[in-house]
Amino acid sequence: MNTIVQRLAGMIPTLFLVVGLVFMLIHLVPGDPVVALLGDRASPADYMALREALGLNQPLWWQFIGFVSGVLRGDWGVSLISQRPVLGMIWERLPATGMLAAGAMGFALVVGGIGGCLMAFGRKSVRTSVDYISLAAMASPSFVVGPLLIVGVAVGLGILPVSGMQGAASMILPSITLGLGLAAVVTRMLAESLIEERHKDYVRTVVAKGGDVSRVRWHVVRNALLPTVQIAFLQLGMVLTGAVLTEAVFGWPGLGNLLVEALHQRDYPVIQGCLLLISLVYMLCVLLADVVSALLDPRVR
Repeated sequence: MNTIVQRLAGMIPTLFLVVGLVFMLIHLVPGDPVVALLGDRASPADYMALREALGLNQPLWWQFIGFVSGVLRGDWGVSLISQRPVLGMIWERLPATGMLAAGAMGFALVVGGIGGCLMAFGRKSVRTSVDYISLAAMASPSFVVGPLLIVGVAVGLGILPVSGMQGAASMILPSITLGLGLAAVVTRMLAESLIEERHKDYVRTVVAKGGDVSRVRWHVVRNALLPTVQIAFLQLGMVLTGAVLTEAVFGWPGLGNLLVEALHQRDYPVIQGCLLLISLVYMLCVLLADVVSALLDPRVR
């Protein structure tokens, strides 16, 4: 418990740094949201009035103070386009992204676990095949895998929805697209951990003394899961980042699609809110990785 409290306290400076970076990066993006709202034919007086109404005429440091104080109060601003609270817009889209992330993680853990065991315990031909497939999966970005699955499976075979959120069947292709790279990472990490653990001295000693092989395998798998679990939780934070492209390809009504829409419209508050939430989730995943590692291995505690 003390370790968790210390890690939570250590996340506070990181959180303020993340908030500052998000604010500065958004304001470095070229383009003027006032021009995007009013168009090119508005009068200078209209530009000035809207800029004053939105608080964009204030100094940048004062806007940053207002942004930080709003985040601490739970007020993440109001959308420049829809005039709706940003936090409410995010909460509306978050369940769809959570479903997609859960599907991608489930696919990655199942496929990665099977692939890792095949690479560690399979025959040479099987190990080689899985090795090449995992390399190809790691090198394939989601904006390439997604359209290929749409053309080959949804359009070619006509057995799954092409886009949108139309029930459980519509989750299959986006989940595979988002989880394929993570499955390859889990496969290789688990295989390397299993192979390394099998050749340690305690395994050789137990086998040489005629000990129970099944019990030794359980310890091998349990010890090998530690780095794999850490990688899985760290990659979980990357799933939200990858969801931006995947949701855009499949028209999935989630947080990533909201971020893409806000980028097109130069909607600064929505962009800041989405990026801030993604950063917070990634920091939480890092903390969960440490907690789960401590539960699996007493040496970490």
